[in-house]
Formats: sequence, structure tokens, C-alpha cells
Amino acid sequence: MLGTNKPINDVNNLMNEPQWPGISSHFLLIAVAALRHKQLARGARPRIDANARRHRNTSIALEEVRQGLVPFTNNHEVQRNSEQ
Repeated sequence: MLGTNKPINDVNNLMNEPQWPGISSHFLLIAVAALRHKQLARGARPRIDANARRHRNTSIALEEVRQGLVPFTNNHEVQRNSEQ
């Protein structure tokens, strides 16, 4: 991975670490990272220093999410809060 020495091999181990701001589930992590990956694949510039020839868009997207650089809203949480 870009910012750490740990490779991203196991999402379960990643979610045990408290460093994913706003991410409350594996599904949300994958959804946010996948959307960011799609943006990068379509030509968006990375929000971190990354050599595109050495790092894949998936790794860049996950690192950006880990650092809290990808803004997102959890519509399910917003809807649940508005119902209460």
C-alpha cells in the first residue's frame, strides 16, 4: 500500500484497524473505493502522491479512502436518522 508497509490482501484485517474515517462496514468500504477507482480509471487525478505506473487505481483509491480524502455520504444512515 502507498502510505504503509502493509499490503492490502484481506479486507477483514483492514476493517479491524480504526483508521477508516466514516467507514462503518466492509460493504461501504468496497462501494466507496470502487466508485473512486472508477473516477481514477476515467482520468481523475489522484489526491495522494502516487506513481500511476507503479500503483494501480485500486490501491490508490483504498489509500485515499483510508486517509479520508474521498468525501461521501452514507444515504442509508441519513435516511435512518431522518426517520427517527
